[in-house]
Amino acid sequence: MAMVVLMIAAAGLIVPFSSSAAVQSESTTQTLGAKLAGDFLETIITADFSQIVAAYNGYSDSVDTKFSRSVTCEYIYVPGQAGIVSPNFIKITVRVYADGREVAKLTTLKSK
Repeated sequence: MAMVVLMIAAAGLIVPFSSSAAVQSESTTQTLGAKLAGDFLETIITADFSQIVAAYNGYSDSVDTKFSRSVTCEYIYVPGQAGIVSPNFIKITVRVYADGREVAKLTTLKSK
């Protein structure tokens, strides 16, 4: 009987540790995803404004066996720009996936 009580008590102590290991693993994955997204966003931002949409919209790649990235770029018209042929802003969104699940998303505006 004492052995059963000891096993139940030990299980109660082990569960929080295994749960925290899963949380730590997820937070590591999200941190790496945010780093990958931020690094690639910096690369895109440094590109010439006129080339960003053509070069990066729809872009996707695999960083390694676990992580992949996708990019969307779209021209943004602000009020009062409706008749302008060339917009002054591009909305850039970089998404990072880990094992097919989105773990990070960064969005910014780039101006001319």
